[in-house]
Amino acid sequence: MSSLSQSHKILFLNTLAFTICFACWTLNGVLVTYLVDKGIFNWTVVETGWLLGIPILSGSIFRLPIGILTDKYGGKIIFSILLLLCSIPLFLLPFANSFWSFAVLSFLFGLVGTSFAVGIGYTSAWYPQNWQGRALGIFGMGNAGAAITTFVAPTLLNHLSEKDPINGWKMLPIIYAAVLVLIGILFIVFAKNKTNPGVSKTMKELMSPLKNIRVWRFGTYYFLVFGCFVAYSQWLVPNFMNVYHTSLVMGGMFATMFSLPSGIIRAFGGYLSDKFGARKVMYWVLGSSIIISFLLMFPKMEIFTAGPGVLASNNGVVTEVSADAIIVNGKEHKVNTKIISGDDDAAIFPVKNSWQEIVVKQNQEVKKKELLAQGITQIKFSANLWVYVILVILIGISWGIGKAAVYKHIPEYFPNEVGVVGGMVGLIGGLGGFVGPIIFGYLLNYTGLWTSSWIFIFIVSVLCLLWMHRTIINVMRTKSPNFTREIEDNH
Repeated sequence: MSSLSQSHKILFLNTLAFTICFACWTLNGVLVTYLVDKGIFNWTVVETGWLLGIPILSGSIFRLPIGILTDKYGGKIIFSILLLLCSIPLFLLPFANSFWSFAVLSFLFGLVGTSFAVGIGYTSAWYPQNWQGRALGIFGMGNAGAAITTFVAPTLLNHLSEKDPINGWKMLPIIYAAVLVLIGILFIVFAKNKTNPGVSKTMKELMSPLKNIRVWRFGTYYFLVFGCFVAYSQWLVPNFMNVYHTSLVMGGMFATMFSLPSGIIRAFGGYLSDKFGARKVMYWVLGSSIIISFLLMFPKMEIFTAGPGVLASNNGVVTEVSADAIIVNGKEHKVNTKIISGDDDAAIFPVKNSWQEIVVKQNQEVKKKELLAQGITQIKFSANLWVYVILVILIGISWGIGKAAVYKHIPEYFPNEVGVVGGMVGLIGGLGGFVGPIIFGYLLNYTGLWTSSWIFIFIVSVLCLLWMHRTIINVMRTKSPNFTREIEDNH
């Protein structure tokens, strides 16, 4: 078997395992929501929020040590152990009868989220430099596992609960656990182990790349393109339900329209990074993230302000007042009445409406230039649902391409520490998925605006672009204009 076909086989196994792991990682989003909605568990909003976040947290903070272990012992060993061990808490989940037992088991099965660090190190060990972007992009398509859970799990839960509404849900984690075991066995039988030949052996040498500011810069990019992607996968459902009054099913469908293309496009992002260079791709990603988040920042709103009024053209007495006219000493003053339009909510752009309200009474004496009817201007912006959905899908696609571009950088700059650096970058990104909904919640409480989360995204996008551009400008000052690879000198 040729080395590239062997590499492709490993890539297929890696991507399959990561997709299933990502589906398990986001299981609580559907399962916990269902259990609370059906009244099976009476968890508070805060407890529910923690149960959604705990697997994301454990799957993020352990990416670094798992990445180190992958560099040291190889992906086959670590991935097989991870898949089999994480099935145990899923098998035990049906026995959880309290918040704490559910939380502990969620923390343990959340470790499947570390599969990303394993797969990155394992995949990159099998591919040459010119294939890294595509290979890591294809592997990263496993992010679409989140969409699998939002599609399949609700239907499975409804089907399982038909005969036993109280205990029917307990089969779902068992099904997920059984699939993990099956993939783990496939890995043991078909995968071939490979460690990075140039990998450092001592812990101090393994951790040394973390002193490099470049690692933290890549982590910041990943906080945006992956962390905010995970955060919005959860946040969009309540967002659509509150702002646009969609049903839970419809809100879930719109959220899937965001997460599915973003996961699948990652392979294309890898191809673009190989062809044009990861840096150029990141410029496009961050630029588009700034533009789209700026457009999404504007909430549904209605503004009333003073408009052109009607003034008396001479001194006199108001002799007649009707809905659309005021007569002063026989002279008629026209008044614009309010026009009610029913299709304002479907409008894409802000809609202006001006009218006048009469402020004088019949037989009232008025002076020249005195206000007879005050002008009112209404500007209404409906934040059209379909425009919002399209923009959300576009920013998801942009972030999907960005996820591949960030990881294309790592084997270029840290060829012998892909696992540890990939683990650290993944950790920072994963923490974004954990803290994102918490930050969005605080912003919503503070501002009262659902779009405040997009203001946060806009600020993060601008900071990432400025940091990247400043780094490149600094290097261009110190290196020749034809610099190719060294893009930072710890500035």
